[in-house]
Amino acid sequence: MANLEGAKSYLRTKVLTASSEELRLMLYDGAIKFSRQAASTLESGDFEASYQAIVRAKKIVLELSSNLNHNLMPELCERLAGLYIFIYQQLTDANVNRDATALNSAIQLLEYERETWQILLKQMAESQNDTDLSRTQQTALGSLSTSA
Repeated sequence: MANLEGAKSYLRTKVLTASSEELRLMLYDGAIKFSRQAASTLESGDFEASYQAIVRAKKIVLELSSNLNHNLMPELCERLAGLYIFIYQQLTDANVNRDATALNSAIQLLEYERETWQILLKQMAESQNDTDLSRTQQTALGSLSTSA
């Protein structure tokens, strides 16, 4: 029990000290984790556990979508919003129809988006020392999410 409390405390500290960019990466990680759990439990026939995991993944996808800042880079945010809607629908289909194919599709898209976001974070970190990247571009990328 003490070990669980320590893990919760660590996670809380990690979330409270993370930048908005790192939080977005954590959201991708959570959505992927719960989607994979859902796939595993769906395969084993534990539909209640699968349902619970999909609900958690859907909540995270909804959070990703609702935190897009459409004032900055509206075209990109519109595309991402459409992608999140599609992923949400895939998760819903997987839940309602017990469809492993739809669930795997959602997982693949989430993994691709996570990888893309990780590449952007790496490029941002590398470019902070590079004077060729304008401050405006850095701010726009960092402000893709409305949460700070």
